[in-house]
Amino acid sequence: MFSVFVPSESSLKKAAITDPANLPENAVWVDLVNPSGAEDRAVEKLAGIAVPTREDMQEIEISSRLYIENGARYMTATLMCHSDSDMPRTTAVTFILAGHRLVTVRYDQPKPFAVVEAKLARSCAPGVTGEMVLMELLDAVIDRCADILERVGADIDQVSHEIFEPNNERHGHAKQYSQILAAIGRKGDLTSKVRESLVSIGRLVTFLSAVVEGVKWSKDMREQLKTMQRDVASLSDHASYLASKITFVLDAMLGVVNLEQNNIIKLFSVMAVVLMPPTLIASIYGMNFKSMPELEWVHGYPFALVLMLIAAIVPYYIFKLKKWL
Repeated sequence: MFSVFVPSESSLKKAAITDPANLPENAVWVDLVNPSGAEDRAVEKLAGIAVPTREDMQEIEISSRLYIENGARYMTATLMCHSDSDMPRTTAVTFILAGHRLVTVRYDQPKPFAVVEAKLARSCAPGVTGEMVLMELLDAVIDRCADILERVGADIDQVSHEIFEPNNERHGHAKQYSQILAAIGRKGDLTSKVRESLVSIGRLVTFLSAVVEGVKWSKDMREQLKTMQRDVASLSDHASYLASKITFVLDAMLGVVNLEQNNIIKLFSVMAVVLMPPTLIASIYGMNFKSMPELEWVHGYPFALVLMLIAAIVPYYIFKLKKWL
């Protein structure tokens, strides 16, 4: 499937194309989504490029992701997908600048593409080019990463509050602890994916800044590239900070769980020590030896009960005085 966008007055209009062989020559942006072989060949003929395969896009070395071939600039970045769901993932997206035409190749639905498509359909600068569309896409991708990091930060603050709330409100909530650990794990996974995406975008922007030195780009676009570099660097630092915070929260959570477990074990230990003297007394009078004077004593039974009670209370108060409870 592919979408073709052509300039129309002050907007970028989505052209209705049913036959890949009939691509308009004035197409500014061709967006390939899960392209077929026929669609690949039609775009290659129109733009004079070689559309990379999905396997090529998965390569992680820089030379396979950022390069120039036959005058066209190939840039592959890792973008976030489905970050609002329980199963966020990353996907490789290739941006190809051939002349003043942009070709994007993707196999998923990153949200920035829909945002930019809607924005350019409303209004765009006159004489829009593929470079301008690329800048809009990169700007939307960076904004999306910032939004995700802001949400992760707020969620981690909420998790931290749940961990450090008063003991009487969370004592013994094993199910709540498991939910908190799962939430920490999800936020850590999402943050790591955003960091991976930011590293990829940072390399792409740096590459783009280098290759435009010999290209007549406007001053505003060059300044926008520098701004993107600063934004990516600051977001990468913030992602690193969030990763450290998540590690701290995870350690704190595990510490709280260990403390709860130690308190439970301590309680069982104290109960065992408190019940030991009464058990000893009961064992002595349960031996049933023939020569035991208390067996014939009328008040022997209540005396044994009182003695066991005293034997249980004394250790308890000793523990209280030493503040072991």
